[in-house]
Amino acid sequence: MHNAPFYAAAEQNREPILAVLAKLFDRPGLVLEVGSGSGQHAVHFATNLPHLTWQATDLPEQLPGITRWREIAGLDNMLAPLTLDLADPNWPVAACDEAFSANTAHVLPWRLVEAMLAGIAARLRPGGRFCLYGPFRYGDRHTSESNASFDASLRRRDPRQGVRDALRLEEFGLEVGLVLEGDREMPVNNRLLVFRRNAGETK
Repeated sequence: MHNAPFYAAAEQNREPILAVLAKLFDRPGLVLEVGSGSGQHAVHFATNLPHLTWQATDLPEQLPGITRWREIAGLDNMLAPLTLDLADPNWPVAACDEAFSANTAHVLPWRLVEAMLAGIAARLRPGGRFCLYGPFRYGDRHTSESNASFDASLRRRDPRQGVRDALRLEEFGLEVGLVLEGDREMPVNNRLLVFRRNAGETK
C-alpha cells in the first residue's frame, strides 16, 4: 500500500458514504473533515468529487499517513492535512462550506463530541451540511446486537467512550445551530446523520 496506512473498514464503507455525499455536497466549496484517520476517505472523496476542495484534519500523529495518501493520489483539490485537536478551541480552519466526520463520535469523550459539533456549527456556512458517519443508538436501544457488544467493549476500554445516542446528538446540535435533517441507514449497522447549519444562527 505504498507505505500508507490502510484500514479495511474505510475501504469497505467509502462507496456507500460517497453515494450520499455526492448528492448532498453538490456545490463547489471547501469540505472540512474532522478526524481523517488514515486519509483513505479524504483521497477517495476528493478523487470522486472534483468540484470540492477537501481539507483533512486530525491529531499530529495521524498527519504523516494522510500526507502519504495525498502524495500518492496527487490531487489538486486535496489540501495538506492540518492539526485539529478538539480539546483546543483554536481550530486551523476559520470557515467551510460542508463538513464530514466518520467513526469519531464513539471514540471521543462526550465533551469533545460537543466540541466537534459546536466548532463545526461556528464555521459552517448557513445552509451547509455536516455529515456524521458511524454507529448510533436511539434512547436506550441499540440498532443491533453487534453494536451493543461494540458499545460494551468501548466502555470497558475507556468509560468515556461509547456508541452515542442520535437523539442526544440531535438535541445538542439544535443548541449550537445544527438541525438534523436526515438519518440515513448504512451498511453494517451504521448510520449517516445529516445536520444542516441553521441559516438563522449567526457565526
